Amino acid sequence: MSISEIAATMPFSTDSRLVPAPGTQLDASQIRNLNDLIFSLAQQANLFQLPPPLISLSQFPLSLQQEIKSTFGSFGRVCEVVNHLLLHLRRPHAIAYYSQQSKIGKKLPNALYVHISAIDHLDPALRLYESWSRQILENIEGVTIVKFHTHKPVVSYLFYPDFDSDPHPALTASLLVNLQTRHLKTHDYDHSDNPPILHRKETFVTPDYPDYDKFARLTQAEEKLGLLESKLSFSGEHQSISTSDKRIYRTIGTREGWQQYLARKGVEIRDHRIVSIEGDQENPLEFVPIPKIERHKAALVRRSLSRPVKLVLEADLFSENTTFFDYGCGYGGDIERMVEKGYESSGWDPYYSPDTPLKEADIVNLGYIINVIECQRERRQALVNAWELTKQVLIVAAQILIDDRDRGIVAYGDGVITNRNTFQKYYEQEELKVYIDQVLEVNSIPLDIGVYVVFRNGSQGENFRASRYRSRLISPRICTQVKRFEDYEPLLQPLIKFVSDRGRIPVVGELANEDEIRAEFGTFKRAFKVILQATDPEDWEKVADRRRQDFLVYLALSQFSHRPKLSQHSEGVRNDIKGLFGSYKKACALADIMLYSMGSLEVIADCCSNSPIGQKYSHSLGVHISALEKLDPLLRLYEGCANRTLGRLAGTTIIKFHVKKPKITYLFYPDFDTDPHPALDTKMEIDLRDLHVTYQSYDGPNPPILHCKQAYITPEYPYYETFAKLTRQEEDWGLLDNFRAIQTRLGWLKCLEEHCAEIKGHRVYWRTDADPYRRKLIESARRTRKKKH
Repeated sequence: MSISEIAATMPFSTDSRLVPAPGTQLDASQIRNLNDLIFSLAQQANLFQLPPPLISLSQFPLSLQQEIKSTFGSFGRVCEVVNHLLLHLRRPHAIAYYSQQSKIGKKLPNALYVHISAIDHLDPALRLYESWSRQILENIEGVTIVKFHTHKPVVSYLFYPDFDSDPHPALTASLLVNLQTRHLKTHDYDHSDNPPILHRKETFVTPDYPDYDKFARLTQAEEKLGLLESKLSFSGEHQSISTSDKRIYRTIGTREGWQQYLARKGVEIRDHRIVSIEGDQENPLEFVPIPKIERHKAALVRRSLSRPVKLVLEADLFSENTTFFDYGCGYGGDIERMVEKGYESSGWDPYYSPDTPLKEADIVNLGYIINVIECQRERRQALVNAWELTKQVLIVAAQILIDDRDRGIVAYGDGVITNRNTFQKYYEQEELKVYIDQVLEVNSIPLDIGVYVVFRNGSQGENFRASRYRSRLISPRICTQVKRFEDYEPLLQPLIKFVSDRGRIPVVGELANEDEIRAEFGTFKRAFKVILQATDPEDWEKVADRRRQDFLVYLALSQFSHRPKLSQHSEGVRNDIKGLFGSYKKACALADIMLYSMGSLEVIADCCSNSPIGQKYSHSLGVHISALEKLDPLLRLYEGCANRTLGRLAGTTIIKFHVKKPKITYLFYPDFDTDPHPALDTKMEIDLRDLHVTYQSYDGPNPPILHCKQAYITPEYPYYETFAKLTRQEEDWGLLDNFRAIQTRLGWLKCLEEHCAEIKGHRVYWRTDADPYRRKLIESARRTRKKKH
């Protein structure tokens, strides 16, 4: 039985927690019991075996047998749930995903921190993962905080003996457990004069913790006084802090730094209350000026469509009669341009257009609004308000953190105040998706960095999501002259187009000229047999196989969020699944197998090594974006793990698949087609273990450049032969002999000068000012090279 079938009667979300089935009312305690049951059963399974062999039902106590039967219906069904849980944990970035989705604990880019009292409230997947580390330890008595590392298979146990009594308790020791090597590492801070300390204690515990309210009140007061910088308010282990963060870490992350910082502010903390040093007065908020935020100054005068609206247009989400509303429209540039394109458009802005009525529209744009609102409550309300106005699609765009927090001049709340007195909240890309999904209870879809869309209709959203993994196919060519086919070719063209697009025979109601075809041939199958007489049947099987691969990539990736039930797909997609796979159960099973196999980097390395497409490096494979859909489906799935949540870098030209680390790199070469050796403009790397994103721009005089362009594309690419001829010429001239020396523009120019060569268009020529003697030497070397080959 497939997971989707189990979900029909006892569905569970992708965070592996059970949720009540439709029509079933379960209270919080019942759901907690169900999660405890899954956790308990998963512990009985042997690790990393698929399927994991569980002990038989008869070996459980009678009371537990009854609970299993009443909850799941059968022991086989609960085994499927446990299989699903262990399958998720086998994936390379599973812990990063579960940590990011957790509603309990303190989240940082590379870790989740949870108080020991809250462990039993976590997702069963995290509980199971943490229980494996306890099997390596003999004793964790006295542990206060458990740290789940999201970028490596490590769990840390942190000791804060004064957690309850000290407003900012000091770390006395830490224990690191490597689940892969089973090695232990300890750090002792007990005798340190300046140990790391904790901030925001309420984030580590659950709301029912005895002192939760007291901890939260202290944090709120510290935020109002500007005492905390949210990104680094917690400091646990020196080794986990990046170089760029150490400056702030030294400021408030240690006991001495924190005390000195408080002294400069003229305050101290007593019994979880802030006290002014002068006059010994509590809550000195009146002595610290709160910055004035001028939100309207963040509005831009646009000369063209904003990037989010342009992306939605390019995605064909606007139809002829689509209405558009811009929530927070600023100067109204997007409204003007959408009206020019013929769409009914309006907008509202609290400063520039406060009297315009709020009205529902098919597509609503919330572009770069939530990142300029300093109040978290108002920020959330803006997102909710825009969603309430949305009939079909909501666009949400926000500024994404690209290592530039230092542009602001004042840390405030969870962002910075710029030198124009505007507020900017810089999101991590994954953080933005989680925020949208949690506030609106949806599954948003990335269009680009910092741009997401949310569909009101779930089926339409799934159709759009699936369409992004559809390969571009062409109809098999007519290879045999058959009179019967020639007689009926105009009538059969719609059928040829349909099968070429969907990879299957249509069902009743899917073709406009269905009546004419059925009147002539009786059935679609008989009509298609006539087409097969004039074409190669193997070509049609290739079309069907490509569509199967497209669906498997989509279904495998849907497992990371919430794989829809069959009924949640449109009728056309349901017909595709039945025609291509026979059943949804079979399609999901195949997708899960493919996803499971991707957990091994050796499999990915083999796919890269054996790929007939792309430029092979020692530790990676580079492929042009146009060739992505023609790769092995496992490589498409590997890349999909990056773009499903984060989207691709705008203008991505080359995708690099790394085989030593689970990492995808997107490279933007704006002049790929026209420049014989295009310069790299921007690079974006995504670590699949924790979805951490790293950007780098190259705007200096010596950027990296690209050689051998034909290696990245397929022979069908328009300029393939032009690129290939240039490479052959360069090899003949010896220009590519020292590849390391020509990786940058200046290195390449030097190489051309040494060889008395210049490139015009995509051809190599002798330089007109070349030294005659030097030219003779080079010609001689070229002749020698040709003889060797």
